[in-house]
Amino acid sequence: MEIGIYTFADVGTHPVTGENVGAKERLANLMEEAALADEVGLDVFAVGEHHRPDYAVSAPAVALGAAAMVTKKIRLSSAVTVLSSDDPVRVFQQFATVDLLSGGRAEIMAGRGSFIESFPLFGYDLADYDVLFSEKLDMLLKINAGERLTWSGAHTATITDRGVYPRPVNGRLPVWVAVGGTPESVVRAGEKGLPMALAIIGGQPARFAPFTRLYREVYEKAGHDMSSFQLGINSHVYIADSSQAARDEFFAPYAEVMRRIGRERGWPPLTRSDFDASTRREGALLVGSAEEVTDKILYEHEIFGNTRFLAQMSLGPLPHRQAMRAIELLGTKVAPAVRKALGSTSAVSS
Repeated sequence: MEIGIYTFADVGTHPVTGENVGAKERLANLMEEAALADEVGLDVFAVGEHHRPDYAVSAPAVALGAAAMVTKKIRLSSAVTVLSSDDPVRVFQQFATVDLLSGGRAEIMAGRGSFIESFPLFGYDLADYDVLFSEKLDMLLKINAGERLTWSGAHTATITDRGVYPRPVNGRLPVWVAVGGTPESVVRAGEKGLPMALAIIGGQPARFAPFTRLYREVYEKAGHDMSSFQLGINSHVYIADSSQAARDEFFAPYAEVMRRIGRERGWPPLTRSDFDASTRREGALLVGSAEEVTDKILYEHEIFGNTRFLAQMSLGPLPHRQAMRAIELLGTKVAPAVRKALGSTSAVSS
């Protein structure tokens, strides 16, 4: 199993300590996180895309290009690229550039996005939310398949026999589809034979099992090679030297994020009791000691049979020193224990 981290590069003020981190400092911290993740042998370092004041990264390819310069082995991915409101030609060119800078380590994780700010910002209609993604994904895949592009679509440019450059190191980029649990998105990934990443950030992970079963069934029925099957699980994670320390350190910044988003979406405020319940074995949060998080990753693997696990680290205004310790523990304690239990090795070292 591949094990890695992803982050949205959150900025803000810690609700208890008053410690503040702005965009400049957060991007510097991001490079240190990438270097550490590489150093401790993690397989993937991924950066999300948001167009909001509470996140520092709106251009993942730029951040990943910088990360390519401070890392040697780790795969560099978006998490996600909001393809619906972007230009597939530019997305491909940007990530092909990251691929060349990194010696062939770039990957695109395409999704529709959990926020909508990019749609009006770039002049797109939210009524076209799904059709934009579907058409642009097809265009991106065609660009990835060969350097000469002929294309005509309802929401994209008409292009006649034009080259798209530069090309990545191995000719093509890995393209994943990120989904949040809608059957239509799952079916699309399976039919196209694309690796799928499923985000589980609430509820009980076991409730998502029907989606992964559906993905496998559609993937196989479509005639794709099951030896190339890849399924990722993305979850909120925090690790400390003890279970109690992990819960105490993570609750305040995590609750700040959930309350802020909750005000926009009509969710009730997150209480400490709800938070603690979510950290139990059957809950969505992987928060605790290295041993607890290892056990929970293996528990979810029994449910999903996933080939990748990505931990969303440094949520909210979490202090940088704590985020770095969590990454260190994931790489030096959790990942080796998971690989040993599953009889697998690190993808970047094999």
